[in-house]
Amino acid sequence: MILWFVAHYDLMRGLHILAVIAWMAGLLYLPRLYVYHCGAIAGGELDAILKIMERRLLRGIINPSMIITLIFGLCLIVADGNIRGWAFLLQPWMITKLVGVAFLFAWHGYLARARKHFEDGINIRPEKFWRATNELPFLAAIIMVIAVTTEFGRH
Repeated sequence: MILWFVAHYDLMRGLHILAVIAWMAGLLYLPRLYVYHCGAIAGGELDAILKIMERRLLRGIINPSMIITLIFGLCLIVADGNIRGWAFLLQPWMITKLVGVAFLFAWHGYLARARKHFEDGINIRPEKFWRATNELPFLAAIIMVIAVTTEFGRH
């Protein structure tokens, strides 16, 4: 089984990257829908349309791509551990990536809870909040990609 991970490393890495792209697209787009939702009249046509769009985006794209990202990410960790040894998990670049991943999971959960609030007709954050936080996943991605591609702090 371990040999399979090692032999198919590039395939797993490619599938991981594709899943990350889908996940990130959803994490970037959902807050934009919330910006528009803040201006919608409760019970109105736009409110109903946005609720459908938000639910479908979260359940149809964001959640599945997050799961696929996690699965292939764990496969890559297993492969890397067997290729280069498990000490890479303690390298600053990998710790940076893992902290970024934890942030993305937390942000994903926050957005999912916010969708539930919108679904229930409760808007707890103003439009300015969603505009200001819309790019947080991309900023995290920049830090993570630079850390991984440069292997920042590698010994």
